[in-house]
Amino acid sequence: MSANERSTRAFREILQKPGNDACADCGAPDPNWGSCTLGVFICLACSGIHRNIPDISKVKSLTLSRWEDHELEFMAQNGNELMKSKYEAAVPVYYYKPTHKDCQVLREQWIRAKYERREFSEPGKFTYEEGIRDGMLMKRGRDNGQFLSRRFVLSEREGTLKYFTKYDAKEPKAVIKVDSINATFQPEKIGNPNGLQITYLKDYSTRNMFVYHDNGKEIVDWFNSIRAVQLHYLKVAFPGATDAELVPRLTRNFVKEGYMEKTGPRQTEGFKKRWFTLDHRRLMYFKDPLDAFAKGEVFLGNKNYGYSASSGLPAGTHCNGAFEYGITIQTPDRCFLFTCETESDQQDWLKRFNDIMSAQMSPQEYTMEATFRHKH
Repeated sequence: MSANERSTRAFREILQKPGNDACADCGAPDPNWGSCTLGVFICLACSGIHRNIPDISKVKSLTLSRWEDHELEFMAQNGNELMKSKYEAAVPVYYYKPTHKDCQVLREQWIRAKYERREFSEPGKFTYEEGIRDGMLMKRGRDNGQFLSRRFVLSEREGTLKYFTKYDAKEPKAVIKVDSINATFQPEKIGNPNGLQITYLKDYSTRNMFVYHDNGKEIVDWFNSIRAVQLHYLKVAFPGATDAELVPRLTRNFVKEGYMEKTGPRQTEGFKKRWFTLDHRRLMYFKDPLDAFAKGEVFLGNKNYGYSASSGLPAGTHCNGAFEYGITIQTPDRCFLFTCETESDQQDWLKRFNDIMSAQMSPQEYTMEATFRHKH
């Protein structure tokens, strides 16, 4: 039996152990790489990140590389579950653990935080809970689209994120309450691998802010610091709630984004192409993906209260846009008509809308609905 056959047979057995059937770092199924210095099984994408920290992790393919007997023994003795209990012993509840669907900078900083900086091996080694974070980020100008260096200050005591146009400016340009913030990484939209979109409510309207930092660790630290302050705020606001109830209310990825076409309330105007962002029950549309303000928003309530989404457009609708796959959203106040470019896109949007409309609404969402209907 060749060395390769021997290792393949050995791995078949080792991979049966609990936890070894998914990547130790991002949870992708069927990992086909291993770190013979850390004793974990990882996916191809995460193996590339491990390769960038060669003094910590030496990676090999489970099927193509030659494995020594002592390395096989090491992998058999360790594995994902055991190493998780070592390297993830003290991950703070607010820290965002990326999945295989998340962007590179989130996954890389998670891997570096775990194995290189050993942040989570024992409590209290992380720097996200200092109560205040003060630093410079590159921020996209609302009107000119240029990225300029701006000072940001996150304060746990005040429960705010402020930004200043000059480092020594006395007054902030904006004071944002942390409970209204959502932060989500958007490298493709922003055109920077460390691009972060910060969304917040201003006078009941959604405002987008686009920032980045050249240093991946710095931008991910800002992201997790915002989550730490948000959790602190929520614990004060809801003293009886558990971490499991509060963590889903921290920053979140959007449910779906993409182009659709829409017509106006009279439904006689032409269909115009717009960028749509679905943030749980709020469907927002923008002229351009990088616009600061939404042109409009649609609240998606529960289907038992007059909300529905269906394929197609009402009979007699004159569809004069480029897209042909229609969607009709009915709310208690009006009907919204959209078109998608492809049938698969139409079906995906419809599934997301119907999933949301089928879910029970929280007390906060009823409040949001009332505000929304009053405003519109």
